[in-house]
Order: sequence, then C-alpha cells, then structure tokens
Amino acid sequence: MQLTQRHKEYWQRNLRMTAILLAIWFVVTFVVSYYARELNGVTFFGFPFGFYMGAQGSLVIYVVIIWFYARYMNTLDEEYGVHEGDD
Repeated sequence: MQLTQRHKEYWQRNLRMTAILLAIWFVVTFVVSYYARELNGVTFFGFPFGFYMGAQGSLVIYVVIIWFYARYMNTLDEEYGVHEGDD
C-alpha cells in the first residue's frame, strides 16, 4: 500500500510529538533522579526538589504528558479527517 503525502505528514507530526514527549519523560525519569542530591538544595512547596520529584512531581508530569498527547492527537486526527467521533 502506497502512502500519500498527507499520510506521511500525519505520521511525521505524530512521531515528532512522540519523540518530544519521550525526551521530556526521559529527563523527568532519569536525569532528575540522577541529579537528585544536587537538586535537594532547592526547596519546592517546602520539600527538597529531588525528593518532591521522586515522590510526586514526576507523577504529575506523567499525567500532563498523557493529557497533552491525547489532546494533541485528537486535534491532529480532526485536522487530517481520521478522528473517531459522532458522524
């Protein structure tokens, strides 16, 4: 099956956003925890930042990533006419 230019644009935008969100996920998961001792010098809501990110902050960011991706994909699906909805 030959993909049209429109299909290629759709998947290119989808993969670009997925790569950006995975990079954010990687930074939040691995980079922040790697530098947790250094980050504990900063307080956030009265807690050391490294502790806060490990205990709660990263989970909040994960939920925001999921929410943003779902919203972005719904918009992208509507733009390219492949959305699932009330017809």
